[in-house]
Amino acid sequence: MNGRILVVDDQRANVEMLAGVLRARGYEVLTACDGENALDVVRQGAPDIVVSDILMPQMDGYELCRRLRADAATTLLPVILVTSLDPLQERVNGIEAGADDFLSKPVNWDELFARVRSLLRIKRLQDEVRAWNTKLEDRVREQVAQLEQLGRLKRFFSRSVAEAIVAGGEEILAPHRREITAVFLDVRGFTAFTDRADPEEVLDLLRAYHQLLGRVVDDFGGTLEHFAGDGVMVFFNDPFPLDRPAERAARMAVELQQAFLPIARRWSSLGREVGLGIGMAQGDATLGVIGSDERWEYAAIGNVPNLAARLCGEARAGEILVDAQVEREVASLAETEPVGPLSLRGFLQPVPAFRLRVLK
Repeated sequence: MNGRILVVDDQRANVEMLAGVLRARGYEVLTACDGENALDVVRQGAPDIVVSDILMPQMDGYELCRRLRADAATTLLPVILVTSLDPLQERVNGIEAGADDFLSKPVNWDELFARVRSLLRIKRLQDEVRAWNTKLEDRVREQVAQLEQLGRLKRFFSRSVAEAIVAGGEEILAPHRREITAVFLDVRGFTAFTDRADPEEVLDLLRAYHQLLGRVVDDFGGTLEHFAGDGVMVFFNDPFPLDRPAERAARMAVELQQAFLPIARRWSSLGREVGLGIGMAQGDATLGVIGSDERWEYAAIGNVPNLAARLCGEARAGEILVDAQVEREVASLAETEPVGPLSLRGFLQPVPAFRLRVLK
């Protein structure tokens, strides 16, 4: 079908004649006997062009045109007005009402066909632009939703992992087992600090610590499992595998110790002694989403995160303690010294442990 045209005229003979000529040229034709009827047909039939007489009872062609222009859905619908009155004056009135083109009675059929073809080309271009704008709006809404989701996910994952999940990789969050390097961090002296400090001081210290932690963890591609006041768990090699996860974890731990020194010195000058203790362990763990519909976390479960937490508990301020597997993984680039075996809560046998001193 070449296009759908609505013919509007209160004279039935005129409607039938114009409709018949247009149908003979391959157009689909809708008809209406007055302006109100035409508005109903436009809403239901979605014509591509309206060809309307001007002189009609109740609602004339000018008012029909104004009503179409006032509706956002039809503001660009092409309208041809047909008149038997003074063409010049009617053209001025029609332009003011928003008409696109004009024909004088008796209608010149070749002129009618030419104007219809021209306006149909314009209508198709308008439809293409509208469809493109709709796709663009949908894409913008989708991107806004993705940014909001990304903002939430970045609380748990590095930027690259969060972006991958937003892009459609939710399946990586399904329960699974994988070898990870777990890092547990704890602020030494924090409990004593909270007993003596004002609430504002406690939150100020935590904000500075968490801000530092978030930046450094993201730099090294770690997954931040949870905050628990001053205690924090980070792991590497999940949800996405990483090259040399133990090395990344060790370098992150060393950088955190260095970066925490200004925070510790600031509070030491105020009579508050704090420092950062870190424990690291490597091995297989169970990983996946846990929680309720209202709140969820991506967690690592098993001996490895527990061992990292116990080693952290043994570390003094400024120390990094690692298990034997991490020590083997970083032996070529780190200076370590044995501090164990350590008897740790939850482990039946003493655990070999090492102090990570310097990275090459």
